[in-house]
Amino acid sequence: MRKQRCGAWWARYAYAAGHHRAATPKENAEMLNGGCFCGAIRYEAGGTPFHQTNCHCSICRRTTGAPFVAWFSVPRSEFRLVRGAPTRFRSSPKGMRTFCAHCGTQLTFEHDDASNEIDVTTCSLDAPERLPPKDHTRTSSKLAWVKLADGLPRHKEARSKSTKRSQRTRSGGPGSRP
Repeated sequence: MRKQRCGAWWARYAYAAGHHRAATPKENAEMLNGGCFCGAIRYEAGGTPFHQTNCHCSICRRTTGAPFVAWFSVPRSEFRLVRGAPTRFRSSPKGMRTFCAHCGTQLTFEHDDASNEIDVTTCSLDAPERLPPKDHTRTSSKLAWVKLADGLPRHKEARSKSTKRSQRTRSGGPGSRP
């Protein structure tokens, strides 16, 4: 008769002994949770995040009051509001942003030419450390007093087509918009 193994103990033992399997992509794609500063708006983002960037464009800077903004993208179908309704405004002819009308936290960016994805402010996540940026975009607009010393790739405007393809073959993210 085979002895039943205790779940937590067996998991620690199996991992230490090398008796584990690789997680499936679905298991790796944990739900990301976040919201605004005051808590009036909460969201969930699923799928595999992509286009993790620090955007230095003047529109991102002006709409947040910050020297640059950290963003990530997810498929639009994987993003859902779970509490509250953000205020929406058009920040450019093709760009729509959302923010909390109560506390001002900027939450998302949507581009008319990429309706299948949504960009989310990384620091509105409950755990922003989970999605560090992978590059800097729109550095031609970077403030002179911002010194980049993190070793991440820099793009004067949008990412090059080869960089976009390697991250995911689609147009997206504040750093990828034309």
